[in-house]
Amino acid sequence: MYRGFTKMPHVQYIHTEASESLCGLKLEVNKYQYLLTGRVYDGKMYTGLCNFVERWDQLTLSQRKGLNYRYHLGCNCKIKSCYYLPCFVTSKNECLWTDMLSNFGYPGYQSKHYACIRQKGGYCSWYRGWAPPDKSIINATDP
Repeated sequence: MYRGFTKMPHVQYIHTEASESLCGLKLEVNKYQYLLTGRVYDGKMYTGLCNFVERWDQLTLSQRKGLNYRYHLGCNCKIKSCYYLPCFVTSKNECLWTDMLSNFGYPGYQSKHYACIRQKGGYCSWYRGWAPPDKSIINATDP
C-alpha cells in the first residue's frame, strides 16, 4: 500500500542512512512486509529510525484497520501530544495523545488501539472501533 502518489507516483527505491548510528534502517527485505513512514525529498523516498517503522505482522488489528479504513477520516484532526499534566485540547479539531505520559512515546496503548476521527458536529475524538459505530454520532463505517 502506498499513499504518496501525488508527490511521487512510482517508488523504485527507499533511501535510508548507511548505519543505525545515523538513524539508518536495517530491514529483512523479501522476508517481511513493513509499514514505513518517511518523506519525499528531491524526488526520492527517505525513511529512518526517527520515522514510524514496523513489521506489518506486528501491527495490532486496530492499527491495520486504521491504516486501511479509518485514519483518513481524521485528516482534518490534529493530534496534540501531552508530555506532562495538566493537558488540554485547545480547539475542536484536536485529539489529546497521552501515550507520552506513560510510555515515553509510541507504541503505547492509545497509538496501538485508537484512531483520532472527526465526529458529528466537527469535534475530533478517539475511536476504539470495537462495536460498529453509531452512524448518527460518527461519520464512518466499520469494515
